[in-house]
Amino acid sequence: MSVAPSTPRGEVPQPTVPAPSPSRWAPLRPLVLRLHFYAGVLVAPFLLVAAATGLLYAFSFQAEKLVYAHELTVPVGRAKLPVSEQVAAARAAHPEGTVSAIRPSPEADATTRVLLTGVKGVNPDHTLAVFVDPYTGTVRGALEQYGSTGALPLRTWIDELHRDLHLGEPGRLYSEFAASWLWVITGGGLVLWFARRRALRGVRGTSGRRRTLGLHGTVGVWAAAGFLFLSATGLTWSTYAGASIDDLRTSLGQATPAVSAAASGGEHTGHGTAAGTGGDAEHGVGLDKVLAAARAEGLGDPVEIVPPAEANSAYVVRQIRRSWPEKQDAVAVDPGTGEVTDVLRFADHPVLAKLTRWGIDLHTGILFGLVNQVALALLAIALILLILWGYRMWWQRGRGSAFGRPIPRGAWAQVPPYLLVPAMAVIAVLGYFVPLLGIPLAAFLAVDIVLGELAHRRGRRTYGGGAGVK
Repeated sequence: MSVAPSTPRGEVPQPTVPAPSPSRWAPLRPLVLRLHFYAGVLVAPFLLVAAATGLLYAFSFQAEKLVYAHELTVPVGRAKLPVSEQVAAARAAHPEGTVSAIRPSPEADATTRVLLTGVKGVNPDHTLAVFVDPYTGTVRGALEQYGSTGALPLRTWIDELHRDLHLGEPGRLYSEFAASWLWVITGGGLVLWFARRRALRGVRGTSGRRRTLGLHGTVGVWAAAGFLFLSATGLTWSTYAGASIDDLRTSLGQATPAVSAAASGGEHTGHGTAAGTGGDAEHGVGLDKVLAAARAEGLGDPVEIVPPAEANSAYVVRQIRRSWPEKQDAVAVDPGTGEVTDVLRFADHPVLAKLTRWGIDLHTGILFGLVNQVALALLAIALILLILWGYRMWWQRGRGSAFGRPIPRGAWAQVPPYLLVPAMAVIAVLGYFVPLLGIPLAAFLAVDIVLGELAHRRGRRTYGGGAGVK
């Protein structure tokens, strides 16, 4: 008769825990680790620039209000002048160029902006904004303005730094490259984190590389959703991926609609001076009646009035509020009769058009105002810290004053065909639609294959296996 071994007093027998069976996704881990490492090392400098400039941009909205307070605000008066008189005051001070739009004072203490194009010394892609006191007609200044959000020189400079480093169209490749790879690096980091259950481990009590790894992983997991969002929305209006997204939306019937600016052709159409020919905003029935017609259709402040581009075109009045809840309705008004000829409600926009609009406004810190801008700043700081921690981990893997060895080659050979083939198909499709992801990845794979073949011929071919595990 066998006797069970005795258990020391005070100790409770612990059940035997079977060793966890290897996951079917385990063969992918060395590949994801290698991709995460090299993408992080090579793309991180671009992401660091994007994060630093994005951090500046997040604060630019509040800085703009302080720097240009004289142009943007006025003492509240008794009654505002008609818009036509405010435009006349602006034109008297700045008769050059053409009136391209008018933004009536949206709040009691805000100025009216009269936007001029074709002004000498002003960037052709920008306008000259003339700021008018809506109560007295006094011109309080004129500044160069860019974009639909009305960015003034300070914010414009930071915006262009973030978008293209002031290098024009070639410079936009840097930001698209960063956005194309941010989601790949983020996704790879999430896979590595949850594969090793690091979410259950704390940072306290650790030191050295393990502590850096814990900080890197913890912050990365918390910020991952924000990074994925910034990557997706950043690609929305990029050069190449953005064009693919626009084509896809158009093919699905989800393009952003526009109000029809064709006039009804009444007997008075063509009377007056069109903005595109004479440079004056007054045309036909005039600005005041046009604005009144738009108000009657429910278009509340802030609005922008666009004068007719041609003699047979209509005025377009559109709401320009991008903060939540958004106001994006638009109407066309016949210059001859003052009647509304077309109405476009934001509620009637296709779903993808709405999502694109909201995504861009959230990405640029407009949708939820100051809270939105603070969230973007925190994401930028988190990305900067992750990049610095990533390089520090690489350094800590080394010895003395050298970086650690790169992750060994051979990870592809560890992946079974039933996983490798679908993965390659997905990568090919993504590479086609996001070329600044696909082209660098194809180049990396080509170089890696060549180096691997050379090493094989020299008899030194190595495989990643577990050797490259952090």
